[in-house]
Amino acid sequence: MASPITIITLIFLFLLYSAEAKRTYIVRVKHSDKPESFSTHHDWYTSQLQSISTDPQSQSESESPLLYTYTTSFNGFSAFLDTDEAESLLSSRGPNTVTPEILKPDVIGPGVNILAGWSDAIGPTGLDKDSRRTQFNIMSGTSMSCPHISGLAGLLKAAHPEWSPSAIKSALMTTAYNLDNTNSPLRDAADNSLSNPHAHGSGHVDPQKALSPGLVYDISTEEYIRFLCSLDYTVDHIVAIVKRPSVNCSKKFSNPGQLNYPSFSVLFGGKRVVRYTREVTNVGAPNSVYKVVVNGAPSVGISVKPSKLSFRSVGEKKRYTVTFVSKKGVSLTNKAEFGSITWSNPQHQVRSPVAFSWNRF
Repeated sequence: MASPITIITLIFLFLLYSAEAKRTYIVRVKHSDKPESFSTHHDWYTSQLQSISTDPQSQSESESPLLYTYTTSFNGFSAFLDTDEAESLLSSRGPNTVTPEILKPDVIGPGVNILAGWSDAIGPTGLDKDSRRTQFNIMSGTSMSCPHISGLAGLLKAAHPEWSPSAIKSALMTTAYNLDNTNSPLRDAADNSLSNPHAHGSGHVDPQKALSPGLVYDISTEEYIRFLCSLDYTVDHIVAIVKRPSVNCSKKFSNPGQLNYPSFSVLFGGKRVVRYTREVTNVGAPNSVYKVVVNGAPSVGISVKPSKLSFRSVGEKKRYTVTFVSKKGVSLTNKAEFGSITWSNPQHQVRSPVAFSWNRF
């Protein structure tokens, strides 16, 4: 058995080695550009290493938008992308360029380094020369997050069979969190900046809180038809979508943002004032009272009427109206600001994120 002194010495040497060995390098190349002269990507990356002493973000920009970082203590590579490239590759990110009056994404969920099923038609690296075969692989992306969210929707439907799909979505959105496990604001993996609703929507899903959201924003099929009509789809297109023999667009929203959505996306365009009305349904306890808490944006004034909602019974519905006013002299072309509207009582925090833009993205 080794003596205490020997053990202490070995620990010291291990820590010393780890501190010296853990160096970070950067490779300014693209994965798809590997020359045929290199048998593996690892060999190619190693030949391109540039030692750095600070975070990759502090380095001067290069022509290649895709950066690979290499840390010797881990003996492996990880992708590091600049903001524009990351936004183009991650399909869940906003802003919503098709219907800017609807905030997207809705929520985020577990989707990074997920143990997932894998086809035996190709090796785990995806490279032609990788002859290994496995039934599982570690994967990341929207396709990994989607099954988690779908599973949560099934969980909520089992717990509340009477809830509509819109109510389930609302519960997931209004109870999502925006702080990590150190109680710090979520950060954007693209550039490590503070995340915002265009990246995380309402936040990261919280299954336990979603089971008891207090209030939900429900949407009927008729309301969705009015929404589609407001987007100027033809009647034939809408019939194909809703699977109904006849559709009448005589009643449609004057603005797509009038949909009873659990979040807000305010596009001012050439206007200074935008006003929306929402309806919430009490799925919590009877005799519940909620007060509004507004977290505004620097360039926008927000007023909510009424500021208090009282529910006598479960299933009761109440409406409120929000007025958004862009302050004078504001010029934020291709910029966005964010805030939130929360209906609060001691048991529940029903939070809706708000995104503001002055021009279409």
